[in-house]
Amino acid sequence: MVVVSIIGLVVAIVFPSFSAGIESVRMISATDSIASFLNAGLDRADRRQQMIEITVSVPENSLTMRSTEPGFVRSMVVPDGITIVRVVPLPLSGQDEPTRSFYIYPAGAIPAIGIEIANIRGKHRIVRIEPTSGAAQIQDLPQQ
Repeated sequence: MVVVSIIGLVVAIVFPSFSAGIESVRMISATDSIASFLNAGLDRADRRQQMIEITVSVPENSLTMRSTEPGFVRSMVVPDGITIVRVVPLPLSGQDEPTRSFYIYPAGAIPAIGIEIANIRGKHRIVRIEPTSGAAQIQDLPQQ
């Protein structure tokens, strides 16, 4: 009985940190996946000289990439436990829209794309594509 209670106590102490570690790994994985997805769109526009449309759907928690090549569609669903909160910058209307599309043109200016995501513990991050360099940047936001 004593051994079982000691094991239960150890599990109770370790579980919260183990759970936080898993959430941290999910957040890192999601940010890396989003950054890779956006970079793939930039690369495709540049290498294949095709216009690329990237659509971010907040309600569906997903990203979709389409090109002018017939039949080319790539989708990415954000992992469980991570949600897309909003897309930045806000549109000219100043209102959040549930679905936003960005267009990447060959040899054109890179649009300012930022996707804010959050995990179930309330940690927020923004994955951005820097318009001047085209590099993905990940920014941690203070807890809300």
